[in-house]
Amino acid sequence: MLSAIVCVTGCNKGSEAGGGGDTIKVGEFASLTGGEANFGQSSHKGTALAVDEINSKGGVLGKKIELITEDDLSKQGESATIVKKLISRDKVVAILGEVASGRSLEAAPICQENKIPQISPSSTNPKVTETGDYIFRVCFTDPFQGKLLADFGLNTLKAKRVAMLTDLASAYSVGLAEYFKGPFVAGGGTIVADQKYASHDKDFKAQLTAIKAANPDAIFVPGYYTEVGLIVLQARQLGIPVPIFGGDGWEGAELLQIAGDSLTNTFYSTHFSAVKNTPEAQSFLKAFQAKYGGEIPDSMAALGYDSALVLADAIKRAGTTESAKLRDAIATTDLVGATGRTKLDEHRDAPKAAVIITVENGKFKFLRDVQP
Repeated sequence: MLSAIVCVTGCNKGSEAGGGGDTIKVGEFASLTGGEANFGQSSHKGTALAVDEINSKGGVLGKKIELITEDDLSKQGESATIVKKLISRDKVVAILGEVASGRSLEAAPICQENKIPQISPSSTNPKVTETGDYIFRVCFTDPFQGKLLADFGLNTLKAKRVAMLTDLASAYSVGLAEYFKGPFVAGGGTIVADQKYASHDKDFKAQLTAIKAANPDAIFVPGYYTEVGLIVLQARQLGIPVPIFGGDGWEGAELLQIAGDSLTNTFYSTHFSAVKNTPEAQSFLKAFQAKYGGEIPDSMAALGYDSALVLADAIKRAGTTESAKLRDAIATTDLVGATGRTKLDEHRDAPKAAVIITVENGKFKFLRDVQP
């Protein structure tokens, strides 16, 4: 299913690129292995499902979509190299990816320079689409997510004193921390401790000991599941019972595997829940389970699916894969998919509802919707 094609750097400015042959070539870069592999694999499964469905209906403009997928290994620097290859050698008409904001930010300047549209499924850092007019996303942004988490902390958790534990090596974590802190403090809350760590750290006991001494009502951890699971586990081992909460970076089956029962009284915001009772969500759920052996899709899978639908819809409306016309068509997207309505705004972002997830009896549980 996956492709590992190598190529050299180059430029496709203003051309139809991979739309000129028998297929329409679309590039995808994802963390299929490495620390955030759960994200990349889920997103890819959703993207591949959408491409299969589109092709089964005859493709777009009379051509099948050829998805060329590359693994960025969850490593810094890999995304830029891969995207250069996809654009230059494979002549793709567009790029789908990445989940992580840091890796999308690596790729975005390259896509912008080469005038190749990039659609991120779930990079929430606002800087991603600020790169330029060829860069899009199909998810909400961290200013929205940070505010909803601040409101959740203040009004639902009744937490006035919050400690923060932020990954300084992650653009996503640093950004979400700032977008949480502003509205939380403005709403009457106090940050009683502001501790830091770095991606791939394993031991958080020193930071958590300092947090425990500050006696917070709750702990806000805007990180990825690989570290979050260990943070929650070690917090409970240190006798810290307060609620721990964070953003969409938490989502991943490995979170349960790492932290287990320690996840009681934890919460996170994300983009999709398989229990949402909309025709589009339930149709996606049924198709995903049929393709992947009954597996329940997470929000990364749903957003990957929607990113491919948005691209195919734009190609159809543009009537061409010529880059400027395709860019313009993506910018006017208004489409209902698995994660709800994707109507892009003037910043090429997609304001849409979030969901709050908690953990009960060792399982993720839908708590509520939060509208933008």
